[in-house]
Amino acid sequence: MQPFIHAPQQTQLPLFEAFLAQPVLPGLKAKEATRKNTQPELFSELSLRGAPGHCQSLLAPILRELSEEDDNRWLTLIAPPGSLTQAWLREAGLNRERILLLHPGVNQSALQLACEALRLGRSHTVVSWLGSVNQSTRQQLQRAAATGNAQSLNIRLG
Repeated sequence: MQPFIHAPQQTQLPLFEAFLAQPVLPGLKAKEATRKNTQPELFSELSLRGAPGHCQSLLAPILRELSEEDDNRWLTLIAPPGSLTQAWLREAGLNRERILLLHPGVNQSALQLACEALRLGRSHTVVSWLGSVNQSTRQQLQRAAATGNAQSLNIRLG
């Protein structure tokens, strides 16, 4: 089965403008990338469908670029799938010294943890695996990202 990349709204692409200059995600074109003085969206989503290995192959360069971001803050991964282990991060070439890998606790959901990480502002990007998000969840993540001057990226695996 072929991996499927889904970008439901063009306004969600600015987070990936840096990647689009490279052939990381061929086939995605950011119409807004050419506009001047546009604010990046605070919330983006990436939907990957297919074999887990293929999805991880597509995800690796994105996470690698984010881990090398020219920002002193963390790349935070919230509730990643079990296959994204420390060994996988190392093999994928990610800068593990710049990554926080967080799992929700007993009294905290992944959404609450993602919002807290965004609000604190100690992460330039908070990547979460929340599945499909509704408008209310999207707004919560956007508000938290605005407060912490951060980006929220939700990965949906199909």
